Amino acid sequence: MNITGNTIFIPGATSGIGLALALRLQARGNIIIVGGRRTERLERIAADHPGIDTVRIDTTEPESINHAAEQVIAAHPDLNVLVAMAGIMGVEDWTTPAGFLSHAEATVTTNLLGPIRLIAAFIDHLRAQPDATILTVSSGLAFAPLAATPSYNATKAGIHMLSESLRLQLADTTVKVLELEPPSVATDLMPGQKDSAVAMPLDDFVNEVVTLIETQPEATEIQVENVKFLRYGEARGDYDDVVATLNHLDPHGK
Repeated sequence: MNITGNTIFIPGATSGIGLALALRLQARGNIIIVGGRRTERLERIAADHPGIDTVRIDTTEPESINHAAEQVIAAHPDLNVLVAMAGIMGVEDWTTPAGFLSHAEATVTTNLLGPIRLIAAFIDHLRAQPDATILTVSSGLAFAPLAATPSYNATKAGIHMLSESLRLQLADTTVKVLELEPPSVATDLMPGQKDSAVAMPLDDFVNEVVTLIETQPEATEIQVENVKFLRYGEARGDYDDVVATLNHLDPHGK
């Protein structure tokens, strides 16, 4: 993916990683369209950051996705980058259905079906562009599990394998598939995460991501240094230690 000269749609970008990435990519000479559910946040972003376009979208609703896609493509026919960013995360207790079922269903709908539906809404348009990119967003937790968040881990592992599979299917087209794999980043994704001592500062994360995109335009995965501990545990042969460290356990799971 080139770092500049794109028209980029980033749904789910009214805060956190999405908004920070949108602002940084705008500064690098890209046209940015930000999507989100909350109209007041979209209005504030448009007012605070001239040049950024906004569209209301609820990535849990197929009709909302399709309507937003029509709006974005009509207003920005040169759109060539879709950031399939949609994610919620929460603690679940899988010892009883009441502790996880409804949240797990919502997580799958948002984190996995959301990106799938987004790609479906834009794939015909992207394939018609001379150079296009689908940027998926998985997680370090796609490669090593946090015990408290089973559904989040599973959906992000699904996004990783979806990215791998799409890359194969689209290999003979003009559409590249680039996977962003964040570590824990200081955002409001989970209560207390923004102030966590182990979370990577948001500005540092986005700075490193933009540098990697710029210096590795042919990359298939964007991995900041902080995520490689989780990403490569199996390859290094220390997966059990990675899981134990992540969950504050000893290597025997106690």
